Amino acid sequence: MSRRSRLSSKAFFAGVEYAHRVAEGFMRLYPLLYPGVIVIVVPALIVAYYMGARRSASSAPRSSGIRGRFLKVLLLVCLTCVAIAALWVSAANPANHHGPSVSFAYAQSSRAQNDTADTLRQLEADFMKAAAEHGSQGYLSYYADDAVEVPNGAPIIQGKVNIAKTMGFLDQKDNHLTWTPVGADISSSGDLGYTYGTYEFRSKDGKPTVDHGKYTSIWKKQKDGSWKVVLDMGNASAEPGQ
Repeated sequence: MSRRSRLSSKAFFAGVEYAHRVAEGFMRLYPLLYPGVIVIVVPALIVAYYMGARRSASSAPRSSGIRGRFLKVLLLVCLTCVAIAALWVSAANPANHHGPSVSFAYAQSSRAQNDTADTLRQLEADFMKAAAEHGSQGYLSYYADDAVEVPNGAPIIQGKVNIAKTMGFLDQKDNHLTWTPVGADISSSGDLGYTYGTYEFRSKDGKPTVDHGKYTSIWKKQKDGSWKVVLDMGNASAEPGQ
């Protein structure tokens, strides 16, 4: 390899590295900068090339040929540097990936910023308030359409519409259902969670009665970002807190 070829290779790779560093630095400040760089720089280089070629045409034949070849090499190196730097920075920027994320952990890292176990505990409080103020309609507003109910000592009930047929007792003013969540958690994927605790049901049919029990609710995050109960189960206890 001639000395001139080695120098050209070194210049080429040095140019690529320099262009990459410059593009990467600007990308950190302006994520949409590199498309603008391509749109502006590439036409400018082409114009410079043709202007140089026209000037070369008016020079001596020998110098014209040497200058023309030099400009062609310079243009090729510049265009290659810009293209490689743009592709390199684009591939390294996660915001430019529109398909499934390469790193699942990266895609899910923002989940904890919004939803925690306390989110479900607060939902339980709002859930109970809605049932107390609006009866069965308030209660069922926290159920998903495909929810499943697993009642104590009774067959499984599938679907919100069918569950609603059994919740009319909440519309009677002498009936009061309250519950206290004991534990809650959300999956690492951020779209499923559960709560469990104890409940108390007070009714007055001739004489006041009080029933106690335990419950478990499975929550699922919906497409609109809200949480709904997709499965609820309970069983009676002889004494409170058992």
